[in-house]
Amino acid sequence: MSIVVTGATGHLGRHVVGQLLEKVPAEQITAVVRDEAKAADLEARGVRLAVADYNTPATFDGLFSAGDRVLLISGNEFAKGRAAQHQVVIDAAGAAGVALLAYTSAPGGLTASLADDHRATEKALLASGVPHTLLRNGWYHENYTENLAPVLEHGAVVQAAGDGRVASASRADYAAAAVAVLTGEGHENATYELSGDTAWGFAEYAAEVGRQTGREIAYRSVSPEDYAAMLTGAGLPEALAGILTGVEAAIEKGELAATGGDLSRLTGRPSTPLAEAVAAGLKG
Repeated sequence: MSIVVTGATGHLGRHVVGQLLEKVPAEQITAVVRDEAKAADLEARGVRLAVADYNTPATFDGLFSAGDRVLLISGNEFAKGRAAQHQVVIDAAGAAGVALLAYTSAPGGLTASLADDHRATEKALLASGVPHTLLRNGWYHENYTENLAPVLEHGAVVQAAGDGRVASASRADYAAAAVAVLTGEGHENATYELSGDTAWGFAEYAAEVGRQTGREIAYRSVSPEDYAAMLTGAGLPEALAGILTGVEAAIEKGELAATGGDLSRLTGRPSTPLAEAVAAGLKG
């Protein structure tokens, strides 16, 4: 039996593999990667590597074994149709007879187009008959704190979310929830709505950045059109800018503000405070 993590060299995947290494022997972990060279550090720690690509179904043939527990980390290639990519993994898992397939999905209340591929993947999982767990990850602190340079340059947090609030958590928190499922029992066919313990608004976020830097940081709420233009002006593809602008509208409607407690219950600890993520971002 192996615990298999797809997208293992991505931001979330590395957290998952790192935390798994604290709980199970390295030889029980398989990291699925596209570029073996990027996973040399994992291999050096005894993790088994498997090279596979969501866009090449044949690379998943024979990758899983009966009894494996698999974490399918959702892809980030929006233009290529993520649901079809995920179907490749689901089909391979079903053919192998894995014990559990956990999937990093989106919050159940999220209506933005970002959730479309996730809903399609959830539907495919349900139809497959594969024992599964839906990890409906909320928003990540790092979506904001990893790129604080523009905030510091302009002295402002610029969003199109109005007075909306976000119950975000750190990647390490969401990874810990996935590890709890992969190493625990009784999670078959369960759905977890994962979010931070505390919802915050962007004015509070701006104030926290200001507090930690000793600078005046304002929150400036702009129109969706201006926000999308700002993103495309920064080099994002128009389609992706539209998806992210849709998330802003969802935040304004309160769709990412739920604090149901599933995350802290799974991990057995409180979620990481936003202030801690801001501090890490400023150091980074």
